[in-house]
Amino acid sequence: MTVVDRETVEAVSRGDHHDPFAVLGPHSENRHVVVRTLQPQADAVEVVDHRGSVLADMSMRHPGLFEATLLPATNGYRLRVHTGQEYCTIDDPYRFPSLLGDMDRYLMGEGTHLKLYDKLGAKVMECDGVTGVHFAVWAPNARRVSVVGPFNDWDGRRHVMRAHPDSGAWDLFVPGLMPGELYKFEIKGRDGTLLPLKADPFGRYFEPPPGNASIVPDDIEMQWGDSDYLANRASATALDAPVSIYEVHLGSWKRKAGEYSQWMSYQELSDELVPYVKEMGYTHIELLPVTEHPFDGSWGYQPIGMYAPTWRSGTPHEFKMFIDRCHREGIGVILDWVPAHFPRDTHGLGEFDGTHLYEHADPRQGAHSDWGTLIFNYGRNEVVNYLLANALFWIEEYHIDVLRVDAVASMLYLDYSREDGEWIPNEHGGNENLAVVAFLQQMNTVVHAHGGMTMAEESTAWPMVSRPVYLGGLGFTYKWNMGWMHDTLSFFKEDPIHRRFHQDKITFSLLYAFTENFVLPLSHDEVVHGKGSLLARMPGDAWQQFANLRLYYAFMYAHPGKKLLFMGGEFAQGREWAYDGELDWNLLDDPQHAGVQRLVRDLNRLYRNTPGLYERDCDSSGFEWIDCTDNDNGVVAFIRHGKAAEDLVVVVCNFTPVVHYNYRIGVPVPGRYIERLNSDSTAYGGSGVGNLGEVMAASIPSHGRPDSVNLTLPPLATMIFQVHPLVEQVIGIETDG
Repeated sequence: MTVVDRETVEAVSRGDHHDPFAVLGPHSENRHVVVRTLQPQADAVEVVDHRGSVLADMSMRHPGLFEATLLPATNGYRLRVHTGQEYCTIDDPYRFPSLLGDMDRYLMGEGTHLKLYDKLGAKVMECDGVTGVHFAVWAPNARRVSVVGPFNDWDGRRHVMRAHPDSGAWDLFVPGLMPGELYKFEIKGRDGTLLPLKADPFGRYFEPPPGNASIVPDDIEMQWGDSDYLANRASATALDAPVSIYEVHLGSWKRKAGEYSQWMSYQELSDELVPYVKEMGYTHIELLPVTEHPFDGSWGYQPIGMYAPTWRSGTPHEFKMFIDRCHREGIGVILDWVPAHFPRDTHGLGEFDGTHLYEHADPRQGAHSDWGTLIFNYGRNEVVNYLLANALFWIEEYHIDVLRVDAVASMLYLDYSREDGEWIPNEHGGNENLAVVAFLQQMNTVVHAHGGMTMAEESTAWPMVSRPVYLGGLGFTYKWNMGWMHDTLSFFKEDPIHRRFHQDKITFSLLYAFTENFVLPLSHDEVVHGKGSLLARMPGDAWQQFANLRLYYAFMYAHPGKKLLFMGGEFAQGREWAYDGELDWNLLDDPQHAGVQRLVRDLNRLYRNTPGLYERDCDSSGFEWIDCTDNDNGVVAFIRHGKAAEDLVVVVCNFTPVVHYNYRIGVPVPGRYIERLNSDSTAYGGSGVGNLGEVMAASIPSHGRPDSVNLTLPPLATMIFQVHPLVEQVIGIETDG
């Protein structure tokens, strides 16, 4: 017979017993079944069968703790709980077995449970024929963990969870709960201190402020319609594919009609954003983090719900429908992913079980002083598992195509933004975070193995960021070319009269353009924090500012590397981006702004239809200088090659506001050179100076080549020519006869 002494009874009644399943629920004692339940709010409790017939009246052993003895042949039971004049009939959560298997717990401890999100968190399911919600959480140093919510009046005594000391996990099946229930975890630290209520680290959905509870997600099965896209998505983001990215903050692209303060819903974004991106010719949308975040002003970069798309635009299911719509329209989706840090909000991961669990205990490794955030402990198996599973979660559950990993440099360097004495060297005395290197290599391997790709926002010269892990690289598919961005923006802010002294900022990127697989980013970071808009950073009067911006965009599309432009840039937004409003769409009534938008649309279409502009983006054989030394005239000219000999384009940029007549450049082959794009076209708001659509090469040597063309170079403009060769003179093209 199990002896339940007074001390045990009182501990259970306080919700302070380390193993409530040893006391509560059904227990065989002296050939009978003893049932105990803790119902602090109840006046009386009865044990009933599944037809509602009373099997026994329960006696109160201690305030709130009820007990009854049943015959051993009793086949199942329920509890009828009386409170005042009301009663309800419930299933006893302490009669159900654990739903965390031995292998799940073993893999958790090992840090290799890639689908951990299927086991931890809240999941609607059926157990022993009863529907309810299974809750599970990792809190190895907790003395007690309870799940609380309106369903138990937020009383942590009533649903104390089962401990699994071998893994540090806790779980409980709560029958009768349904999707939409609010819940948190009430945790007592090892010393008995009651911690602030914690949101679920694996929560799939969160309530709006001022609340911050997790919400039991619905179990709606998504009817995906994107199988054709998924079957070919690797080729859509391949190194030899055209990749043109529209970077978007969902909350400030447009606001809900008539309600300027509210974000558009995922459905509204499906109906408006997706067709716009398709019309503009982009291949991908990149979303600033949609993972749940408490502070709008962080733009999502301080996530507190790594497994939850934000409530601001709708439900998780509606976000899946948005992704599905993108894919059905042939648009890939890139998600900004933030494994570098997390906020200190008390309901979040910080000191989750009363100890430094997810974050490193030493602030020299566990805190970002710049951002006021905490840093994940990448040396802990379970924390790495949490992040690895999260990366896979977005690929598998939401069909995200690419994870763009934020702030990689801050992760890689132990001394990132730290003074001497504020950081700890690694075991070799260096400043490299070896645990992060291992984590990133593992993450990239996992994501690629499951059909996804990755991009690194990495601003230093760390080697081999986008090289395979088996060669010693970090394993990213692409790396943002921050050097190109900084140099070119610095160049373009110069008055054209001074640019002759700075032209190396335009050409220097070609010295390293093929050391990584690069994306050229003109991202949100370049239009915030007092930097102004891209248009505002261009020198000169209004006409020159627009001309410079058009020149810059066309130069970017011609330069090796995939393309990225933040929203608003495509129509030359005049003011700095603000997250708490929408873009200035009214500017499209101005022909100059509409002209820039038309140019970006045409650049995307030209880029996607011209293999010479993308096939060898990451191969040095895809680029060739014609001339990069004419600083006095402010002109550069180069060739882009595709895989086929005939797929080549000639690009000429004039970085001055002076028209250059009779400007001769050498060309690779004889033939007609069709002016496929001129950023000075009147259609884009330019002056219309050009070459009447095409020029014919002449057998006049120039720039070390036997053939050349004589051009008129418009002011502050980029021109892109596609060759229509004299077929019989081009190697690799067969001719009749």
